[in-house]
Amino acid sequence: MSLFWGCAPQHHGHEEPATFLVTSPLRQDTEITEEYVAQVRAIQHIELRALERGYLEGIYVDEGQTVEHGKRMFQIMPLLYQAEVGKAAAEAEIIEIEYQNTAMLADRDIVSPSELALAKAKVDKAQAQLAFNRAEQKLTEIRAPFTGIMGRFNVRKGSLVEEGDLLTTLSDNSTVWVYFNVTERDYLQHASKNAANVAMPVKLRMANGKVFEHAGKVETIEADFNNETGNIAFRATFPNPNGLLRHGQTGNILVSSKIEQAVLIPQKATFEILDRRYVYVVGDDGTVASRQIMVSAELPHLYVIGSGLVPSEKILLDGLRKVREGDRIEVTFEAPEEAMAHLDVPAE
Repeated sequence: MSLFWGCAPQHHGHEEPATFLVTSPLRQDTEITEEYVAQVRAIQHIELRALERGYLEGIYVDEGQTVEHGKRMFQIMPLLYQAEVGKAAAEAEIIEIEYQNTAMLADRDIVSPSELALAKAKVDKAQAQLAFNRAEQKLTEIRAPFTGIMGRFNVRKGSLVEEGDLLTTLSDNSTVWVYFNVTERDYLQHASKNAANVAMPVKLRMANGKVFEHAGKVETIEADFNNETGNIAFRATFPNPNGLLRHGQTGNILVSSKIEQAVLIPQKATFEILDRRYVYVVGDDGTVASRQIMVSAELPHLYVIGSGLVPSEKILLDGLRKVREGDRIEVTFEAPEEAMAHLDVPAE
C-alpha cells in the first residue's frame, strides 16, 4: 500500500511593525472646578412653641404660606387671662381713687407725707400687677417674629397645648446659608490664596443638575476641624430673592480656581500601580520608559500634572497594555491640541 503525503505551500510574509500614537503635554491657562456636597439652611429658621397652657382657639395662617412680620398666627384660649387683666385693672382703679383721696387729705395736712407715699406705692404696685397680667395675656397670642415661610403644623385648632409644645416652624429664606465640608489640604490651599481675606466666590448646583442663578460668597469658616473626618465647615451666603431655595435642600458647591500655564495630559494616557499613577514616556529612539507622575487636579478626561513631566516630552497615548518597559516602538506624533479634542474615545 502506498501512502502519499501532501504539504500545502507556506508563504512567510513580513509583518509590519505596529505604530503607536504619542503626544505631548499641553501647557495652557486652565480653570478647575471642585465640588463639595452641601446643605442649604435658611438664614433664620426657628421653632414656634406655646408659651402658655390652654386650648388652641385659632389658627390664622396655613402651611407653606409666607407670613409678614407681626402677623397673628395662633391664639390660645385667653379667657382666664382676660379675667385676670380685668381684675387687676379694677384693683388698680380702686387704689388710684384711694390715692387721690389721700392726696387731698395730705394737702390739708390731715394725713402725714408718709401716708401719702405709702398710698403712691400701692398705686405703683397695682399698675405693675396690671402690666404683668396684660403681658401674660399677650403670651396666648403668637405673632410672626419676622417675615418667613410657615412649616408643617404639629397641632390643630381645638388641641390642648402645654407650655413649650411645638406648634410649627418659621423660615426666612430671603438669604440662605450653604454649608459644605472642606479637607485640611483644600483649606490650606484656600488660606494661602486668600491672604487678603477676600470672600471666595462660589456657585451652587442644585439637585436637578442646574446651577443656581445667583452666585454666593464664602464669608465664614468654622473655628475647629472635625477630628473624626479631618474636615472643616465653610459657610457660603447666597441671595434668594425668588425663594427657590428652601431650608433643608441639598446640592453641590462649585469652587472654581485658575491655574496659570497648567501642564495637561489625557487621563487615558495614564495607568495606576499601587495607588501611584504612571505614564509611558517615549524617547527619541522610540524606547518606552514608565514614569511616575503627580496629579494636582482632575478635569473631565484630563489631569493637571504637578510634577513628573515637561511639555517637551512625548507620552504614549494609546496601546498602553501592548507595550512593556524598555520596548522600542514605532510612533506617530499627534499634536496635544488635536489629541485632547476627542478624549471620549476609550484607551486601548
